[in-house]
Amino acid sequence: MTYTMTFDYHTHTYFSHGIVPWKPHGRGTMEENVKAAVSRGLKGIAISDHGPGHMAYGVRRGDLQLQRRETDRLRALYPDIEIYLSVEANILDSGTNLDVVRKDFGKYDFVIAGYHFAVRHCGSMSNYLINHGMIGSTKRKNAVLVRNTDRVVKCLYENDLKILTHPGSKAAVDMAEVARACADTGTWMEISAHHAHLTVDEIKTAARENVEFVISSDAHSPDVVGTFGEGMKRAEAAGLDVSRIVNIEKA
Repeated sequence: MTYTMTFDYHTHTYFSHGIVPWKPHGRGTMEENVKAAVSRGLKGIAISDHGPGHMAYGVRRGDLQLQRRETDRLRALYPDIEIYLSVEANILDSGTNLDVVRKDFGKYDFVIAGYHFAVRHCGSMSNYLINHGMIGSTKRKNAVLVRNTDRVVKCLYENDLKILTHPGSKAAVDMAEVARACADTGTWMEISAHHAHLTVDEIKTAARENVEFVISSDAHSPDVVGTFGEGMKRAEAAGLDVSRIVNIEKA
């Protein structure tokens, strides 16, 4: 079966600056990402750089106005594709469980969010140690899983999110509970073409709930924008009905 992607709402640019100024985490301009999306025949693209709470890759708060102006400029130049300004916010323990403050939500077209390392107030160190095999205690792992699940679910109910990005990546969660919260809040669950999550088993678990899925490139360079093959392979392996993936169509 051949499929096409209609939009890609998770792409990064050099505004995800990185800790080395001359080697940014995102390696293209906003316009280069848009051009790549147009060349792949996409109907929509979002620029969604890392939220400001990421100590290594976070977008600088002062760049938001620059991004907004550039989005408006690109919309005028490329009227045949829908262009959105988003942000991949970081899930936290405090406040509204996001590093994007409520007053800034309206400055974006929509907000997506996920769990990342190198972020304060999110159990980053414990999850990093577990992911790298440095914590083996089942009791400790279970306690961290419960806390991870709690902060993700709270984040979903506290905020109006379009996409929960790569759930299960970097922080283990109770996927059934997270899927129920996504279904209840109308949040799409991402099957990442960049990360290994959702895994085949996680897709099967999530699909038992009335939730919709989206495949994203999570592109960090323009040449990757609009790619979805690895995510689609896992969706097919899980037996997921393609009609539940909001941005994938049969060719």
